[in-house]
Amino acid sequence: MRIAIVSTYPPGKGSLNEYAFHFVRHLRQKAEVSEVIMLVDELPPGDQYQFEDAPVPVKVEVCWRFGALDNALRIRRAVKQHQPDIVFFNLQFATFGGSPVAASLGLLAAPLVRLSGVPAAVLLHNITETVDLKSAGFGDNPIKAALIRIFGTVFTRFLLTSNLIAVTIPLYVDILEKKYGAPNVFLAPHGVFEETPEPDFNLPPGAAQIMTFGKFGTYKRVDMLIEAFRGLRRQAKQPLELVIAGTDSPNAAGYLESMRQQYADVPDVRYTGYVAEDDVPRIFNEAAVVVFPYSSTTGSSGVLHQAGSYGKAAVLPNIGDFAHLVTEEGYRAEFFQPEDVASLETAIARIIDDPDHRRELGLANYAAARGIPMRDVVDWYLLHFEQLIKQGAK
Repeated sequence: MRIAIVSTYPPGKGSLNEYAFHFVRHLRQKAEVSEVIMLVDELPPGDQYQFEDAPVPVKVEVCWRFGALDNALRIRRAVKQHQPDIVFFNLQFATFGGSPVAASLGLLAAPLVRLSGVPAAVLLHNITETVDLKSAGFGDNPIKAALIRIFGTVFTRFLLTSNLIAVTIPLYVDILEKKYGAPNVFLAPHGVFEETPEPDFNLPPGAAQIMTFGKFGTYKRVDMLIEAFRGLRRQAKQPLELVIAGTDSPNAAGYLESMRQQYADVPDVRYTGYVAEDDVPRIFNEAAVVVFPYSSTTGSSGVLHQAGSYGKAAVLPNIGDFAHLVTEEGYRAEFFQPEDVASLETAIARIIDDPDHRRELGLANYAAARGIPMRDVVDWYLLHFEQLIKQGAK
C-alpha cells in the first residue's frame, strides 16, 4: 500500500503532531506498506521535516497552512499529484485553523478526496457535541457558540461522507450513530506510544516535580495550577517544583509568556518550551505527578496515555471524556473540580504527601497504558485500509 497521511508532524507544533509521529513510526515497519506520503503543513522559516531511515520510505509534501481557507483544495491537489492508494486523516476539529471558518473548511478535505476517487479514512479525535466551545476558545458568547454548534453539525455530516471514521471513545460512536445515523463509524483503540519497561516508581533526588504537558491557553490553562502550586509551597513537607512543559495553543499566542510575567513572584516554576520527542521520556520520568489543568476536554488524551506508560500518578478534572476514559480503560487518578483552585490543590497534595498512594496510582496507570501498543493499532488500521482499497472510493 502507498498511504498518504494528512496531519501535523514534528517539528510542527500543531495539535496531534505527537500522535502522528508514533503512528508513522510504526507504520513504516509494516510489510504491507511500500511508501508513506506525508501531506503536512507549512513550518516556520528554518524548520524542516526529517525522517529517520526505516524499511518504508517517506515522501514529504508541504501542501497546507494552518488558518488558510483553501486547505481542502490544496490537499486534494496533492492527492491527485501523488495518487496514493488511500489517504488517512489524523484530525481534530481545529486541525486546520483557529477560526471556525478555516477549521470547518479544512475538514472538507476528506470528502473531497473521496469524491476524487481515492478512499479516505479519518481518525477523529474529538466531536463538537462533547466540547465546551467557550472554554476551548471558540465561543466567546452564547450566540456565537450556538452558531458554531450548527456549523459543527453541518460539517460533521460532510466529514461522515468519508469512507471510514474512527473514534477512540465509545460515547463518540453512540453520538455519531444516533444523531447522524452514520454507518461507517468504528471504535478504534488510541494506542500506547511507547512500550516502556516497568518504571522505577521511586522519584529522582531533588524537588518533587509537579508537571503539566501540552499546548496551553484555551481550555488548557496554567494560571489555576500556579495558584494551587503557590498554596502547596506554603504547607509543603518537601521541596517542590512546578514544570510547565509545552507551548502556546495555536489559538493563544503569547499565553505562556503572559503567565510567566503575571506569576513572576512565584518561585520554582519552570517553563520548558517545546519538548522535542527525544526529551519526552526524561520529562515524564522526572515527574512526581502529571496534572491536567483543563476546563473542558476535546477527546481521548495522548498525554494521559503517556503518563500511564511511564507509571505516573495523574490529577484530572472531573469532567467529560476523562471520566469515560478512566472508567473504560482502567486509569486511576485524583480528581478536582474545574475552575476550583482549592480542589486542585487538595488533589495534588493527596499524591505528593502520600508516596504509597502515588505508587499505587502510577502502577494502575502503567497497567492500563500497556493495554494496546501502537504497533497493534496500526495493524487494525491496515486491515481496514486493505478493505477500503479493494472496495475503491465508492
